[in-house]
Formats: sequence, C-alpha cells, structure tokens
Amino acid sequence: MPAQAYAGKECVCQYRKPVCDQTCVRDMLETPFYIACLKLTGRRCLVVGGGEIGLEKVEGLLACDGDVTLIAPFAVPPLEQLAAEGSIRWERREYAGKEDLEGVFMVIASTDDTDVNIRVFDDAEERAMLVNVVDVPPLCNFILPAIVRTGPLAIAISTAGASPALAKRMKNEIAAEYGEDHARLAVILNEARGWAKSTLPTYQDRKVFFEGIVNGEPDPIALIREDRESELLELIENAKREAEASLAA
Repeated sequence: MPAQAYAGKECVCQYRKPVCDQTCVRDMLETPFYIACLKLTGRRCLVVGGGEIGLEKVEGLLACDGDVTLIAPFAVPPLEQLAAEGSIRWERREYAGKEDLEGVFMVIASTDDTDVNIRVFDDAEERAMLVNVVDVPPLCNFILPAIVRTGPLAIAISTAGASPALAKRMKNEIAAEYGEDHARLAVILNEARGWAKSTLPTYQDRKVFFEGIVNGEPDPIALIREDRESELLELIENAKREAEASLAA
C-alpha cells in the first residue's frame, strides 16, 4: 500500500505518532541517502508477494545474480515459470514471520496486505537487515532507484521517493545518451586496470592516467562509435609507454 494510504490511520513509521500525518513522506526529501552498489551474487534475497510488482523485483535481483526465494500463495505466470525452470525457489504460502528471514541478506515486500508488509518490516528491522516495502518509504531502510544498465555500466536515478514518474523519464533520457558505446569503453579500460595497479605507484598516478584517456583527444567514445577501436587501443598503449617513461625519468 502506498505511503499516502496511511494518512489519518495509526502511524507505522519511525515517528510512531498516534495518527499518520504524512510527516515521514515529506521528510524523505530531506533524507540524505548513502548510495552504494550491492554485490548480491550468491546472497539469499527474499521477495514476499507474487504479483506484477513482485515479478519486477525478482527480475531485478536475478539480474544481479541474487539467490532468490519468493514467498506467496499465488504468483503471476512469469514467476511460476521462473520457479518451474529453477531460477527461483517458490514457497507457496503466506509470510510466516521471523523464521522466514533466517539467513536472508535482503527482503522486499510487495504484497497488497498492509499488515503483512508491516510485519515484514518490523521483523527485518529487529534483525538489522535490509528491507524495502514497495511504495511505502517509511517502511524501508533502503530505496531502489531507477537503473539504466548496459553491460558493466549501471546508472542509478533517484528522486528520494518524491516522483517515480520523473525518475522513469530521466532513466529513458539517460539510456538514450549513455549506452553500448560507454559500456564498451568501460570494458576496454578495465583491461588496463591490472597494468595500472602493478605499474603506477599511487592512486593519483592511476587517476591521471585514466582521466587522460577518458577526457583526452581524440574522444574515445567517438572512436568506438566510428568503429575505430584499434586506434583507441593504440592510444591506450601510447599512454602506457608515456607513463612508464615518466616514471623512469
């Protein structure tokens, strides 16, 4: 249930007011979020709720190699298919309580039952684990930004929960500007990281080396777009030789 639906009802957020007055939602705009990229490979992630929103969250976790379990008495057909092919585990039942969170790294609640969502949040908070109740900012200790993902490139857009619609528009605009070419450049530059770490003695030296390539002339993105990748590779090799010569001087 969206946070706005709590207005006038018993408060369930950290303010614990007698009646919800939406203070928590307004304060979202003033909350400084610590932005991080989580490594989910092999980590147990739980999604409670088998509707379309649950599907969206499951697919996002699978895209990051999360070990996903779904708890829901019913699920939309695509979730049923993911379970049938073994991509996720599906426990066909209601959320039972704290025991469902044993060994879990992250839980996302996407049910249409407010009481269940509150139980999931309270149980997770008691365990000091990551929890997100979809569309209910006061029942989250982390939020999920809109993501533009191409290869190793991931760009997150957040409006601190103020406007998912605006975040979606920005996602589309950014995706049109930064795509396969930038992802390819990231892959190419990553291939030079081993050399840089073993050759350039300081962080500042490595920073100057890579920024000189990314921001230099000719523009590496233009070279990739013009199918002149061999020139980019030669540019990088020349930069390596210059850096080595500078160190030897």
